[in-house]
Amino acid sequence: MSAPAPEAPPVAGGHGVRSRPLLLAAVAVCAACGLIYELVLLTLSASLVGGGITQTSLIVAGFVAALGVGALLVKPFLSRAAVTFVAVEILLGIAGGLSAVTLYVSFSFYGTSSAVLLVATAVLGVLVGAEVPLLMTLLQTGRDGVDAEGSGRLLADLNAADYAGALLGGLLWPFLLLPVAGQVRGAAITGLVNLLAAAVVAGLLLRPQISRRALRTATAALLAAAAVLGVLLVQARDIETTARQRLYADPVVAAQRSAYQEIVLTERGDDLRLYLDGDLQFSSRDEYRYTESLVHPVLARDPGRVLVLGGGDGLAAREVLRHPGVREVVQVELDPAVVELARTRLAGLNDAALDDPRVEVVLADAFRWLRSPQARGFDAVVVDMPDPDTPVLGRLYSTEFYGLVAAALAPGGLVSVQAGSPYSTPTAFWRTVSSIEAAGLAATPYHVHVPSFGDWGFALASRGTQPPELALSPAAPATRFLDAAVLAAAAVFPADRPRQRLAPSTLDRPLIVEDMRAGYVG
Repeated sequence: MSAPAPEAPPVAGGHGVRSRPLLLAAVAVCAACGLIYELVLLTLSASLVGGGITQTSLIVAGFVAALGVGALLVKPFLSRAAVTFVAVEILLGIAGGLSAVTLYVSFSFYGTSSAVLLVATAVLGVLVGAEVPLLMTLLQTGRDGVDAEGSGRLLADLNAADYAGALLGGLLWPFLLLPVAGQVRGAAITGLVNLLAAAVVAGLLLRPQISRRALRTATAALLAAAAVLGVLLVQARDIETTARQRLYADPVVAAQRSAYQEIVLTERGDDLRLYLDGDLQFSSRDEYRYTESLVHPVLARDPGRVLVLGGGDGLAAREVLRHPGVREVVQVELDPAVVELARTRLAGLNDAALDDPRVEVVLADAFRWLRSPQARGFDAVVVDMPDPDTPVLGRLYSTEFYGLVAAALAPGGLVSVQAGSPYSTPTAFWRTVSSIEAAGLAATPYHVHVPSFGDWGFALASRGTQPPELALSPAAPATRFLDAAVLAAAAVFPADRPRQRLAPSTLDRPLIVEDMRAGYVG
């Protein structure tokens, strides 16, 4: 076996100085790509495994630790900095570009991505960590008589380019790549940019420092890696569709990734189901059980003005509008994509409720909107939020949130809250009740059976110390499921799921998120 051809010696004098601005530009591009890869991991952590504080901390801390490992591992290769840098960028481009699709497919096949997520964090962190020592070495090439001050200036330039690139990457991912291209294609595009940067650096700047054989090998590797990512870009939709369908028992008839969540609609026969980030929101076969139980008890005092927080599918608004005394409904929903779905694919199910002239749809974060002057004087408030399995959703189950809800109530007003399952997640259910009560509201918990969900719980609350009575208005419209007898029985809890007195969940201590992460009780 012949010995590898040595790198061409660095060109003394001017080449390093002349190429320095372009190398600093490469630093910025590499930093942008590196940060985007980390954001890809964090985004996938949120959408695939819930992305809690623990998971986020592990990714961030693991990525930073891997940066240090990468810086140490590359030390023996600094004498061949040029060819090593090109090799690292090729590996980083292909690993980062394939990271999203690998995680997504592994989740669809095995139901978890945690192990793959940790491996991806380590691999990408090590490769990104190797970049700075290599670039520092390349920037030193051609400089004669480097002193401490000169090294300091060079390091300052390197850091400035690195941080500027990180800022660029931090802006590109949430505002351009993710909403326009999605997670899989966004990661693939970033990988291609990484490869392009490597090609430019190798072809225009480092050619004098790389042997011809090494340059030919690098060119072939770059083209092969680019071809793989190019195929991924073309086939991304088919891959996502196939992987997504494995997650759902019924055929997927609509799917999109909004700025806030993945929205999936499945349909089999007369069963239409909505999923947000993989969590079932309703089945058309039995949603009326859930919706009637959530809405009609809060209308017992014949309200005129009703506030619906969440419930962007329009089902809660449908039931509210059926009550004859309601003259105004304010519907606050964060995600415009859900509202659009409610007005199109779900309009037949919700009776086009969101287009009723009595309904005002407000696209806003409920927590922020409740602090506005408009959030006052409601006779009834319906809180229909997804389960609090992430910190973002956990804030909507906090004592602070329910305090704002209480402030929105007119004297004598009622509020109803979907509170999860007292059977499958009893701690989270009773934590919700405790958090409501800690906000100065008196709560009456109750539960019904919804076949798609199992035993499902709610809380009816009002200001003061006397819990409100579970009742239906004499003017209530006819219902398919809920009547006075069912509602009376709903207040009774079995001996194996007794009332728990728990500390409330707050913004400072979002205990309910950990309750949900503890899993289901059999």
